Formats: sequence, C-alpha cells, structure tokens
Amino acid sequence: MQLILLVSVSGTNIQYSLSLFQIPFSFLADPSVLSETRSRFMEEFEDKYTKDGTTDIRGNPAVKENTGRWRACPYILANECCERLAYYGMSTNLVNYFEGYLHQGNTQAANNVTNWSGTCYVMPLFGAFVADAYLGRYKTIATFMIVYILGLTLLTMTASVKGLKPSCHDDVCDPTSAQTAFVFIALYLIAVGTGGIKPCVSSFGADQFDDSDESEKKSKGSFFNWFYFSINIGALVASSVLVWVQTTVGWGWGFGIPAVVMAIAVASFFLGTPLYRHQKPGGSPLTRITQVVVASVRKYGERVPDDKSLLYEVPEEASAIKGSRKLEHTDQLKFLDKAAIEREEDKIKGNPSPWRLCTVTQVEELKSVVRLLPIWASGIVLSTVYSQMGTMFVLQGNTMDPHMGPRFKVAAASLSMIDTISVILMVPIYDRIIVPVARKFTGQKQGFTQLTRMGIGFVIAIFAMLAASFVELRRLRVVAEGDLYDSKDYLPMSIFWQVPQYFIMGVAEVFAFIGQLEFFYNEAPDAMRSMCSALSLTTSALGSYLSTILVTIVTDITTRNGRRGWIPDNLNRGHLDYFFWLLAVLSLLNFLVYILVARWYTYKKTT
Repeated sequence: MQLILLVSVSGTNIQYSLSLFQIPFSFLADPSVLSETRSRFMEEFEDKYTKDGTTDIRGNPAVKENTGRWRACPYILANECCERLAYYGMSTNLVNYFEGYLHQGNTQAANNVTNWSGTCYVMPLFGAFVADAYLGRYKTIATFMIVYILGLTLLTMTASVKGLKPSCHDDVCDPTSAQTAFVFIALYLIAVGTGGIKPCVSSFGADQFDDSDESEKKSKGSFFNWFYFSINIGALVASSVLVWVQTTVGWGWGFGIPAVVMAIAVASFFLGTPLYRHQKPGGSPLTRITQVVVASVRKYGERVPDDKSLLYEVPEEASAIKGSRKLEHTDQLKFLDKAAIEREEDKIKGNPSPWRLCTVTQVEELKSVVRLLPIWASGIVLSTVYSQMGTMFVLQGNTMDPHMGPRFKVAAASLSMIDTISVILMVPIYDRIIVPVARKFTGQKQGFTQLTRMGIGFVIAIFAMLAASFVELRRLRVVAEGDLYDSKDYLPMSIFWQVPQYFIMGVAEVFAFIGQLEFFYNEAPDAMRSMCSALSLTTSALGSYLSTILVTIVTDITTRNGRRGWIPDNLNRGHLDYFFWLLAVLSLLNFLVYILVARWYTYKKTT
C-alpha cells in the first residue's frame, strides 16, 4: 500500500510515493503526523532540487548534485573562448583587410568595421527575444551557431577561392562589386550568428548557479569574472597568432582557422548537454510589457491604494510568469502600478484578461527594464572608447615603427593583445585580491556593488584616451622636427609607445564590462535575462555607431575650407590627438551623468 505525496518544487509538482507498510497506521488518523511527514519530505526535496525554476534537459526539476555549478561551466567557457577567438580573429585586423584587399581609405574602412561591429551587437536583441520567448537559451545557441559557421565558411571562400578572391598586382587589389558584396554577405551572416550566441551564453552560464543557494550565488559572481577571462584568452590567440597568419601566410588561412575553431566551440558546447540546467522560456516579454502599458493607460483615472498589498498578485507561491520568481513591489514609476489595481468587475470575472489586469510581478518586470535604461545608456560612450582599439589605435600603430629587434615585426593590430593580457592578469587579481580587500571596507560580498565597479571602469577609460592622445602628440612632434610629413618609409617612434593605452583599457574592461555583465543579469527579471543581457550588449553596437558618427562629423567639420582634417589618409598631416581628447572629454561628462543615474537606481527584490 502506498501514499502519494504531492510536493511543489520551483513551481513544478512532483509526486512522491511512500510505502505505508514502513510507518504506523496511526499516520492515517493523525493530521499532525501527516503534516510533519509532508514537511520532512518538503525539506528533503528542497535540498535535492534547485529553487530557481531550472530544469534538466528532459524538463524535470534540476537535481543539484547532478547538474549545473562549476562542473557544467568548463564546456560553456570553452565554447565562449573558441567563439571569441573566431570573432576577434576576423575583427581585430579587419580594418587592414578592407584597406588592403577591398581598396578602401582610412575613413571608409574604419566606418565599415564599426558598422559591422555595431550590427554584431544589435542582433543579440533578436536572438535574446527568441531565447526568452520561445526556444530557451540552449536551443537558441545551438541554432545560431550553424548560421555563424556558414558565414565563416563563406568568408574563408572569399579570401581563397578563385573568382571570389580579389585580384592583386604589386600589392594593389582591385575587387569587383560582386566580390565586395560576398565579403559583406559573409560578415553579416556572422553578425546574425553572433546575435543568437552572445546574449545567451553568459546568461546560460549564470543559470548553472542557483540564486537561492548562498554558496552558489557567490560562485555566480566569480563566474562572470572567469567568463570574461575566457573571452580574452580567445582574443589573445586571435590578436597574436591569427593576425600573424593573416599578415604573413594569407587571409585564406587567417579566416579558415576561425571557421575550424568555431566548429570546436560547437562540439564543446554539446558535450556538456547532460550537465546543464535550463530556464524555461516565459513567453514573449514584449507582450507582457505591452500589457502593463495598456492596462495602466486604461486605468489612468484610478488611484493607487496606499496599502500596496491590495494590488493584484496570484495567490500561488510561484509567479504567473513561467520561469520567473515573484518580485516585490517598489515605489518608483507609480503610474505603472495602476495596471495591478483590481476593480470589482475584475473580481467578478475571476480570471481577467492581462490586458486589463496585471500582476505586481508583471508590473515590476517593466519597472526593472525602465530602471536599467539610464545605466544602459551610460555605457555607450565607454563602448565608443573601446571601439578605438580596432580602428584608430590600429591606424595610429600603422604610422609607428613595428620592429622588435632586427628581424621581428609586430603588426599594429596585434598590439591589442596588450589589452587582452591586461584583462587576463587583472581578472584573477580582482577576484582573489581586490574583492577580499574591498569586502573588508564596503561590507559587500562581491567587494563592490556592480554600479560602483562600473563607475571605476568609466574613470579608468578616460586615462586610456589621455594616454593615446599623449602618444600621438609626441609622434607628431617627432614628425615635425624631422620634417617627415610625407615619409612612409621612416617611422620615427616605436609602436610599443602604445602599450600603456591598451593596458589601461584592459583594466577599465575588468571593472566596467564585467560589472555590466553581472549587473544586467542580476537585475533582469528571471524570464527576461537573455533580453537584458542583449540590451547590455547593444551599448557596444551603439558605441560603434557613435564612433562612426563622430568620425564622420569630425571629418566633415575639420576638412572644410580645404583643410586636411584631423583624420586624413596621411596621419602625419592630421591631428588624431585632438580626436582622442574629444573622447576623453565625452567620457568625463558621461561619468558625471552616470553618478546621478546610479544614485537614483533601486535594486530589484525577489520574493
């Protein structure tokens, strides 16, 4: 004879069978014994399963011992390392490919790189929507990796297959319109593939740690540090080995190797499948947001009750939104609370339409997103500064002496490895030294709040631009003293003068970008984490586009009346130092605005 107990774990009901022959029959007649037994089994299940709604690959509640945590992370981190190696293997030296093989000038090549890079960071909004609403993060990553590899394969063909490859004579290439078009088709296929991978991998990795478990929650903070560490391991190999291959062996091999590496990334990701924890897709987040806005407008004349417990919320422990925990009410953006005012007609209907009545959790979802927007906007200028490493820093390096010893030459694009080395060195220093020391002074488990960490990164980035400006100012002085304005053979300064600006930028990344990753994941509603991670990535897109706009405006204004401008094809006759100063001033103004925004922000609270 068996007794079936129904236990709810993370919103999922589980039947547990208990043989009645193992317990006294008084169990049936004594409600207190029944209650005590059920509580005992509840505790057993709560210790066994995750409490954040995650499931295993079969859709069952995830067992803590068998899934997730650090045991699942190596496959995710290896996937990200390989994917970033492939991405930076293309993008790091792309400005030189456009100039050398597609026969483009400095301004056109720089703008084409930033436009493509920007698209790579806009597409995550689409991929994240698909993940949160329909497929889930795992299936989205798997699907978009196929598109990514297709784009890499086509790009490799444009650099190696006769007919697709531009014809070159005496280091001068003359591509046809069709050949140029194939290059951009390949690149924008890669951008689409990136859109499904980039916003989901970091969130999927963080999903492996249960927020309700204090030890796992602490590990989640470290995960973001090591996630960014793995990105930069891939970037280091790309900026050193792959740039060398592209400049000395050829672009066919230079693009082919990233395609092979991406195939390895796919294999690594699928190997970890049995260990992963999965968050269920919660339906269209855009629909839920629209419902709150519509319901609020419909009740614009209603008064929000002083007792916020009167606002509508489902009585069940789990949220009405699939894959999401309930959120506590916050006092900001009170107009949106009108969507949760329950009228008498709503009570009579029993199950009112969400276009008329929304839960407090659904309202707080929208509030969370609105509160994130000013923080998101403050990251755009920082991303503009960061994008200079792939454009203006490289063009600046092209005018400097690349020799290390009598024979070895350093490609200008390869110097971005200093930024990568800086990140690789700083991540363990931050995680193992800075955080424990800061914890003693701030009382914060992670050393700094994410907002403080990001602010420190904003300040450090200003010094990166000042360093770049100083190097360019000194270089122009040497050019002027030697009257070397039109000399292309004599390069007066060593390229290693650029090391400080790259290194400082890497330190800024560790504070600002990793803090941003963790902040947007933690503060996003559970069922919108991919979308909010994608939102954080769009700062890189808008930063790249802003760089394009700034370069275009600066070029237009400074070339009027026959002047050469700040960024001519011959930088010896320009003033790139002025452009770096402009970015430093914009970064300072951005930081001052960020301070006000951060003080206004209210952190999300879950129940």
